[in-house]
Amino acid sequence: MSAVAANQDARAAIVGIDVAKAKVDVALKQPAGKWKTKAVANNPDGFIELRAWLSKHSVTIAHVCMEATGIYWERLAEHLADHGFAVSVVNPAQIKAFGGALGVRTKTDAVDAKLIAEFCATANPRLWQPASKSVRGLRALVGRREALVELRTQELNRLEVAATDAVRQSIEQVIGHLDQQIQQIERQIAKDVDDDPTLREQRDLLASIPGVGPATTAMFLSHYGGELRFEKTRQAVAFAGLDTKKHESGSSVHGKPRLSKRGHSGIRRALYMPALVAMSRTQWGKAFSKRLLEAGKPKKLILGALMRKIVAIAYGVLKSGKPFSPALHT
Repeated sequence: MSAVAANQDARAAIVGIDVAKAKVDVALKQPAGKWKTKAVANNPDGFIELRAWLSKHSVTIAHVCMEATGIYWERLAEHLADHGFAVSVVNPAQIKAFGGALGVRTKTDAVDAKLIAEFCATANPRLWQPASKSVRGLRALVGRREALVELRTQELNRLEVAATDAVRQSIEQVIGHLDQQIQQIERQIAKDVDDDPTLREQRDLLASIPGVGPATTAMFLSHYGGELRFEKTRQAVAFAGLDTKKHESGSSVHGKPRLSKRGHSGIRRALYMPALVAMSRTQWGKAFSKRLLEAGKPKKLILGALMRKIVAIAYGVLKSGKPFSPALHT
């Protein structure tokens, strides 16, 4: 086979990947229609193993397709995109509907990977663009800060029930060290945002939203900043798992709408306190909450709606390039 033909075969290869927390199942659809399958760990070593396996089958360029399953797909998608693969990330509902249309009844990870590859070959979904290195670096810092804050909360809880002075002193020392680490990371976050013109401008836009403080702004930038990744605001809401799902069937089943939670749990955690602040201290949040209270909605539902509203407002501000306007939300 000539080098040109080999390259064409490589470009023609389709790869479907079923992503789970611990592993990924891979299905390679070769130009002749034959299948090759492989399972690797969902970590950097597994990603290297996957590329070596593809190379073994003469695949260096391919269209790779995977589902947007929680957050477990992100590192693999970034790794493959960084190494020159065309990557598409699709809504799991599309794959489910496609499988239903084909009459697929068996459900295993390997079968799902083949189904995703078939969808990729048939639908040719649009390519996914990875975040810039600045945004990825910011995301890592924000994640580290979140972990340290969680550790600090655990230590504060232990401090309340400390049995002896020696134990109390030890806990206070750990809390002091954690405070220093959190402050150091917050300074680095601020510096990295200042050093990137796009992130700096987007930070100033987000800072115009009442109730959104520096920590929430950094979280937004780490997931939504840089080159905007979603065409519509509702996609940004769904990415955080703050879209609603209904459970209705016929005339007898009418379940209450609930948050789907099929998205990034870290974003939802980070939005809980801003939603409380918006509800009690901001004009737009009070007006929004009052309208729902008068409609008979419980406080828990209102908080979820406020979290969803904050994402919608924030992404709208980033997309329009215009600061928050109270007239639009009161």
